[in-house]
Amino acid sequence: MSLFAALRLPREILFGKGQRAALGTVAARLGSRALICTDARFAGTAVFGELVADLRENGVEVHVFADVEPDVPRDSVAICADQARDFGPDMVIGIGGGSCLDMAKCAALLLSHGGRIQDYYGEFKVPGPALPVIAVPTTAGTGSEATPVAVISDPDRTLKVGISSPHLIPAAAICDPDLTLTCPPGLTAIAGADALTHAIEAFTAVRKEATAALPQRHVFIGKSALTDHFALLAIRLLGRSLEAACRNGSDETARADVMMGALAAGCAFGTAGTAAAHAIQYPAGALTHTPHGLGVATLMPYVMAYNRFAAAAELAEVADALGLDTAGLAAEAKADAAIQEVSRLFAAIGITPTLRDLGLPEDKIAWTAEQAVGIDRLVKNNPRPIDGDAMARLVGAAWRGDLPTAAV
Repeated sequence: MSLFAALRLPREILFGKGQRAALGTVAARLGSRALICTDARFAGTAVFGELVADLRENGVEVHVFADVEPDVPRDSVAICADQARDFGPDMVIGIGGGSCLDMAKCAALLLSHGGRIQDYYGEFKVPGPALPVIAVPTTAGTGSEATPVAVISDPDRTLKVGISSPHLIPAAAICDPDLTLTCPPGLTAIAGADALTHAIEAFTAVRKEATAALPQRHVFIGKSALTDHFALLAIRLLGRSLEAACRNGSDETARADVMMGALAAGCAFGTAGTAAAHAIQYPAGALTHTPHGLGVATLMPYVMAYNRFAAAAELAEVADALGLDTAGLAAEAKADAAIQEVSRLFAAIGITPTLRDLGLPEDKIAWTAEQAVGIDRLVKNNPRPIDGDAMARLVGAAWRGDLPTAAV
């Protein structure tokens, strides 16, 4: 096989302690009027006040939309854009968790191209460049600061929906681990587990035929040499530091590792894509009303077990990246070790072990499987094919907690 790679990333990524102080300088290069999307909690902090002051000191006027809600309700995007339209922003700055970053992407889209946000659901529906977005994450999980995807909740649909376009990739990502120091242990765990799931699914994604048309027709194109690099970096960092960051939130080294891991995972899956764990979480999350990161992390060990036969070599590399002592073991045994370690790690940080414990009713297993197998853009990325029967077995195993036989 000839070497192939594709990667879509922000034009500028700044990472490190204190890098938030560069926000004003970076923004001033893009214009003089910024819409800021954040949530009410962060808008009331002293740090937010410092960021706004820095923007103004650099000649950037600001309009603050501080009403971002979790999962970005569809109609809130139009409200945000309508409130900012007369202000005439040159850019949109998202400061906060993944929902704040996704709101910034969606607001930039509507301010640039008009219409309704639902006009852009799916892949490559955005007709051209949008207002530049600066992403400043305050949690370490979604990787939205580096991805071409925004996810919103549509009240007319059971499942959350996504907008996927390279035009949504932020112009700049400013990642300061100090912004995560006050993130509580539960949120640190869920966000970090989400990032590790992104990295594992990107690294084990199917390798597709490397035609010139592939990246032009699909946003998620499967694994490649460059996405593998970022995915393995993320797995190494999260494997060594996620548990420590949850145990001691003031551990600056662990916080930096986890934020870099989330960023690297975003760099990987933003091109490679995610797979079955995310496909199942869409319907499971809609029924259980549980956080996205919690759901995909609950599912990840079962999906790894299901994929073991098709991706043993990749899962063996995951074991190595996690720092496991697997010297002398065959690939299949290394794969098993990786599955057990991810299961152990997630249990240690409080991730719910089964879909039953998440609140999925037993009589909804079949419906969940039916909905999940229909999410083609994710299912086709899975390294082992999944039809309706296989999906039902996989969802059932995750509901029962049947990890040893989930691969059957």
